[in-house]
Amino acid sequence: QVQLVESGGGLVQAGGSLRLSCAASGGTFSMYTMGWFRQAPGKEREFVATINWIGYNTNYADSVKGRFTISRDNAKNTVYLQMNSLKPEDTAVYYCAAAPRYRSGSYSTNDYNYWGQGTQVTVSS
Repeated sequence: QVQLVESGGGLVQAGGSLRLSCAASGGTFSMYTMGWFRQAPGKEREFVATINWIGYNTNYADSVKGRFTISRDNAKNTVYLQMNSLKPEDTAVYYCAAAPRYRSGSYSTNDYNYWGQGTQVTVSS
C-alpha cells in the first residue's frame, strides 16, 4: 500500500511559478509510474503529466506542455511538478498518483491505483 502526500500548493499571480512535491511511503517507489492530475470546481479530474519509473520518459497534457515539468527523485521517494507561466485556468486541486510500472505514459485515471489527498493551486489574474 502506497501513501502519497502532496505539498507546495498556494496562491500565485498569473505568470508566476509554483513547485509541487509528492512524497511517497509504504512501497517501493521505483516500481511505479507517477502522474499528476488536477480537478477544477465542477469539472472532471484531468491528466496533467506523467513520468516513468526511472524518469526518462515523460508525457504532458497539451494545455501544460512547455510550461510544466515533471521530475522524480527515487532516492527521496518524491515526484515533483514545476509549474511556470501559470494561468488562471490552471486553478485546481492537484493530485499525484501512482500506477504500476508497466503503465508508463498513461494519462487515464483508471490506470492509477494510489492517490494523494490533493493540494490547492489558485492562480489570480
